[in-house]
Amino acid sequence: MENICGPHELKTSSPQRLHFQHDGNVLKSMSTVIGYIEYGTDVTIDIDASVLSSYSISLPISGQQELRKPNGCLMSDSSNGLIVSPYDQQELTIAGNCRKIQVAIKCVAMRQVLEELLQRSAEQPIVFETRISTNQGASAAWWRLVKYLLMELDQGRNFFGHVSIVRDIERALIKGLILSQPNNYSNELEGGAQTRCPTYLLKAKQFMHENASEELNLDDISRAAGVSRFKLAEDFKKYFGISPALYLKRFRLEAVRQALLEGGCNENITAVAMRWGFNHLGRFSSDYKKMFLEVPSKTVEQSRSH
Repeated sequence: MENICGPHELKTSSPQRLHFQHDGNVLKSMSTVIGYIEYGTDVTIDIDASVLSSYSISLPISGQQELRKPNGCLMSDSSNGLIVSPYDQQELTIAGNCRKIQVAIKCVAMRQVLEELLQRSAEQPIVFETRISTNQGASAAWWRLVKYLLMELDQGRNFFGHVSIVRDIERALIKGLILSQPNNYSNELEGGAQTRCPTYLLKAKQFMHENASEELNLDDISRAAGVSRFKLAEDFKKYFGISPALYLKRFRLEAVRQALLEGGCNENITAVAMRWGFNHLGRFSSDYKKMFLEVPSKTVEQSRSH
């Protein structure tokens, strides 16, 4: 579980009765884990927000769990799931008869999909309302999607073996959570707070996406967009919050990470990095760690272990 969610402490008064079971599937494009979990006896999990690497969304099929935070307690049963966010100090108590669905979404994946929806960089991490209902509103539809995926992942392994299919499904799952569950970005995402992005900026982004493995500079991008270098740089920063060069670097880093996750031990890190335009490997490794909070070799190790 540490490999999936990050370090945490497990406590139980009956260690001899502990019977941990986790049956899950890894959607390899962004390392989302979806499955079932149970402990077999009452346990308490202490969560250190500073080291948690994933958002954990869980829903009891049987039994109950309770999440204690500084501002109070929340009970969770088959009608109400919980989102354990990596940015709060908290304690989760799980009853011995509790078997639950668990979806673990990496922080970097959550941020990536959020920024795609915002069409700009996200200055703050997304913070969700902790309780997520199963019987009303858009969140209920999200849980139905999760349950459908769990059933199909077990029965249609050949179908879900296609990376391009899983990539779209995984993004839809994360996007659905962001749009259905109230969070600190909900108002902006729902309501026209964002000015419509000019077509020439969308052209610039599309050009960068299609040619990210090539040598590109601001002149190339501005010619493809049909505007001056100055206007492109100024308006890109205005609408997306970052420069075209930084956007391109982030896109390339995400492409490298996706290749390493999907290729696992079959991918050579240096070859993948150079394929996406990173010729200075020391700088690449530093930028990668800064963005994903792990070195490239750790990503490969994670893919192999999953």
